[in-house]
Amino acid sequence: MAALDDFLHCPAPAKINLFLHVTGRRPDGYHLLQTAFRMIDRGDTLGFSLRQDGEIRRTRDIPGVPEETDLVVRAARLLQQKTGCRLGADIRLDKHLPMGGGLGGGSSDAATTLLALNRLWQLGCTRSELQTWSLALGADVPFFIFGETAWAEGVGEALRPLALPPAWYVIIEPPVSVPTPEIFRAKDLTRDTPMLIMPGFAAEQTNALLEQQGRNDLQKVACRLYPEVQSALDALGKFGAARMSGSGACVFLPCTSEQQAAGVAEAVRSEWRVWHAPSLDRHPMHAWVED
Repeated sequence: MAALDDFLHCPAPAKINLFLHVTGRRPDGYHLLQTAFRMIDRGDTLGFSLRQDGEIRRTRDIPGVPEETDLVVRAARLLQQKTGCRLGADIRLDKHLPMGGGLGGGSSDAATTLLALNRLWQLGCTRSELQTWSLALGADVPFFIFGETAWAEGVGEALRPLALPPAWYVIIEPPVSVPTPEIFRAKDLTRDTPMLIMPGFAAEQTNALLEQQGRNDLQKVACRLYPEVQSALDALGKFGAARMSGSGACVFLPCTSEQQAAGVAEAVRSEWRVWHAPSLDRHPMHAWVED
């Protein structure tokens, strides 16, 4: 990454939900969740150039995403609003993660924007401040500001560090984009899963608990609405316990080594868009902001 100057080149890593339980629903309609977030070492990249005129400009079009609704632009303007900053930025976003894939691409892009502009504009905002503000952009954004493997509750904003052993993950990207609101609106969505007690065991025991008792409550709905998701699960399920991430569409399989992950990916490559990547226990920009 660049030193503090007029340009920053920054990563926006993907995430997976190792499990995702819907435990209730608030009076305002937001769903209460329990999940374990983990970053993986693959994602989008963003470049930020300083502007003195206060304008926020996206320098590359994203098909299907108008500039005014882009989470990156909204994040930059939110930071201006919260801090009164009069500086601006040109922002280039290079998308590598699928939209509507459940890998947190847009949320990660927004978090990276907040972290980068906090530094570029020399604002000195704390991690807690950025996490609180970022919830207005989406429930997953605070996790990327938090920047560590995490146990999450509430609507996803109540975060605690979670220790897990290193892993590799095989990811299939089904050829569909799954809108999160559609999944949460479904009448057949389970909304009363009992709360799990946050594990206080060693990393290996914690991982085993999540594999044995965890599931993705959104998966059944997504598979009903988008059969391609079920087909991807079937393809990876031949090699182990595959699961959907977030509200879909991407599905993942945990592996214990790069060799194992590469072998699984190669076995399904002829039919699917697939890749593999290691776990990432700390965001590359974690040290850019004070706790």
